Amino acid sequence: MAKKTEGIHHITAIVGDPQENVDFYAGVLGLRLVKKTINFDDPGTYHLYFGNHSGEPGTIMTFFPWGDAYKGRIGDGQVGVTAYAIPVNALPFWEKRLAAFGIAFAKTERFGEASLQFDDPHGLRLELVERAEGERNDWAFGGTGPETAIKGFGGATLFSANAEKTSELLETVLGFERVGEEAGLMRFRSSADIGNIVDVRLSPAGMGQMGVGTVHHIAWRAKDNEDQLDWKRHVEAYGLGVTPVQDRSYFNAIYFREYGDLLFEIATDPPGFATDETIGALGEQLMLPPQYERYRSRLDEDLVPLSVRELK
Repeated sequence: MAKKTEGIHHITAIVGDPQENVDFYAGVLGLRLVKKTINFDDPGTYHLYFGNHSGEPGTIMTFFPWGDAYKGRIGDGQVGVTAYAIPVNALPFWEKRLAAFGIAFAKTERFGEASLQFDDPHGLRLELVERAEGERNDWAFGGTGPETAIKGFGGATLFSANAEKTSELLETVLGFERVGEEAGLMRFRSSADIGNIVDVRLSPAGMGQMGVGTVHHIAWRAKDNEDQLDWKRHVEAYGLGVTPVQDRSYFNAIYFREYGDLLFEIATDPPGFATDETIGALGEQLMLPPQYERYRSRLDEDLVPLSVRELK
C-alpha cells in the first residue's frame, strides 16, 4: 500500500523583531502562542509556535525571530504563500479586522474559493480562505472567537525550482492526490481536513534568498516514530538524502531537500505541546530542553522580553 501523509504538520519561517511577531500572529490574527522556547541550534534566539487552542498538527506556524537579520527574498525553493483556513462566512469579519489594523489586503479567487491576501510585518505572504472542513478553533483572543477564528492551515503554495519534479514527489512519494490546474498552479490534496491543500507554482519565480520574511521549511505529518522511520526509508528509496532523526522535544523530525530545492521535514504528531505545560498554560513560560536548562538564567537575560497582548 502506498504511503500517504495526512498533510502539513507545521511551517517554519524567519522573521524580525519577536514582539512584532507576537503582536501580529496573536494580537491581529488571534492565534495562540502555544510554545515559547529557543532555537535548539541557536539558543540565543527564540523559537515561537502559534496554533489553535491545543496546538494540534496542521495548525502550527513557527518562527525564528532574528531582529538584526538581513531581509530575504521570496522565490523558488521556498513556500511562497501560507494559507490559513477560516470558518465559512468569516471573510467579511476578517476584511474589517485587517482594515481596522491598517493592513492592506487583496481579494482574489481560485479553484472556486475566495481569499484575502496580505503580508505580515516582516514580508511573509499570507492568505485567509473560507473552508467548511476542519474543527473550529475554540481559542478566543482580542476580538476573535470560534465563529471567526483561524482553524489552522488551509495550505501552502510551493515555489519550486523544478515544478515537475516537486509535483511528482508530492503525488508519488508523499501520497497527495492531484486535483487540478488553474491560474498557473497545480493543486494537490491530502486526506486530512486541515493543512491538506498544496499548490505548486508552475512557472519560475527566480531563486529565493533565505532571510527575514521567508519560509525556512515546511513539515509533513508522520503518525508516530515508527511511521517516521518508514518515511525515511521511503524517501531515501526515491533517491534523496534524509537526515537522522532530530529530537525537537514536541515532535521528532527528519529533513530532506527535494529536487525543486525546497527543504522538507517529516515530523511526528506526538508527543505534542502539552508535554511540559498543561493545555491551559501553553505558551506562558519559557520552556527549555534539558540540555539548556542549566543556562536558563543567562538566557533569561539575553532574550528580549516579550508578551502576548491585546491590540487596540
